[in-house]
Amino acid sequence: MLVKSYLNQADLLLKEYVSADLFVVYTSIILGIFACKTVYELSQLISPLYFKSYPNLSKGLQLEWSNRAMSTFHAMYIATVSLYFVLWSDLFKNDPQRGPITLRSSTVSISALGVSVGYFLSDLSMIIWRYPSLGGMEYVIHHLLSLGSVAYAMLTGEAQIYTYMVLISEATTPSINLRWYLDAAGMKRSKVYTINGVVIFLAWLVARILLFIYLFWHSYLYYNQAKQMHEIGVVMVHIVPLVLSAMNLFWFSKIFKGMVKTLKRD
Repeated sequence: MLVKSYLNQADLLLKEYVSADLFVVYTSIILGIFACKTVYELSQLISPLYFKSYPNLSKGLQLEWSNRAMSTFHAMYIATVSLYFVLWSDLFKNDPQRGPITLRSSTVSISALGVSVGYFLSDLSMIIWRYPSLGGMEYVIHHLLSLGSVAYAMLTGEAQIYTYMVLISEATTPSINLRWYLDAAGMKRSKVYTINGVVIFLAWLVARILLFIYLFWHSYLYYNQAKQMHEIGVVMVHIVPLVLSAMNLFWFSKIFKGMVKTLKRD
């Protein structure tokens, strides 16, 4: 009876706060998980054929190799989609007749976030399963925050513009993963490795520092519209980016020190 009571309460919460079509939500999440699984398996199949260093890696590093292929695929996908919605789509254009910018969503925007939720679920599961070889507690916290905020925006249709702004920062992931691949391939002293380090620094500065400053300015500018969201949405819009910004600044300091060290060595 107790379990049934909890299920009924959960059902009531879903009906009250979830505005998205659940068929679209479930389908997009499953698609995201399936895409991650496909990329992971293809990486394990293709990598030994095209990368001579791959067979010499330990089983743990081979697993991380494929895991990073999965994260690179997701980063390229969601960064492209996010740039489209933030810069080119009419969905979030400043038009008072279409209602608050913080409450707008569409079937396409919900589906795109669902695919991202599928990725975060897949990657978080792998991080926990192999903990701490695929990342420490900071990665768990990052993924939990990302998963919670993306899932909330997907289900309620609230704050999607800010969710997509934050997800643009995933554009830094491919260069981060490339750095790991070069290191694993024994190319740490190559020119490509040095150039990639500078690219990481610049990309991180733009996508994870300056972009977040713009996000805070934008949320201040549209604060009256942000207040029309549910209390949970208002808190998430202000707290989640703030926590992520602190983490980004911490990692940025390490990236800067690493780049300076590499340039001095060369």
